[in-house]
Amino acid sequence: MKIGRVMKRGSCFVVGALVVVMAGGSPALAGDDQDHGQHQDGQKNQAGDLIRTVREATERFRDVAAAEAEGYGLMFGCVSGGDSGAMGLHYVNPALAFDGELDAARPEIVIYEPSSNGRLKMTGADFLVLADAWHAKHADPPQLMGQLFHLFESPNRFGLPRFYTLHVWAWKENPNGAFVNWHPKVSCDWFSGQNP
Repeated sequence: MKIGRVMKRGSCFVVGALVVVMAGGSPALAGDDQDHGQHQDGQKNQAGDLIRTVREATERFRDVAAAEAEGYGLMFGCVSGGDSGAMGLHYVNPALAFDGELDAARPEIVIYEPSSNGRLKMTGADFLVLADAWHAKHADPPQLMGQLFHLFESPNRFGLPRFYTLHVWAWKENPNGAFVNWHPKVSCDWFSGQNP
């Protein structure tokens, strides 16, 4: 009789413990969820900081003439990706593009979209570093304020050696994300094939 009561009480304890764990009442599990949430919040904050930094650094380039006056020039025509959308017009600063360094306040490329009235509308910036130059000084792939770069192998459509790139769609919101290569709402339809 005593053994039956002990078993019954023991079973109740095990069932109760399982209910607490399954309901998320374990302090260890709650801490993990909290840490994960804080990590995600930290990533969102870094992403917002990078977009804000790019906007501040490129505000003066909303007029393409200002970008040209600081050494940026059109390269690669208007880059489109068919079903993927487009990247647009890349105004590249060669001195920055080939120095092997990255600085959120000094993008190697500013990006524009041609419009029907012939004007260019800034959509964002692109950070670029040649892979060999980067790996001569760094073991890990590049990242900027928590955002990992994309690797383009060679040969590629741009005629460049292997390079890393990070687009920041700071001036035209991208429904696929602020740091993806292609923008589904950017178009090259109004590009005449010449510098504006």
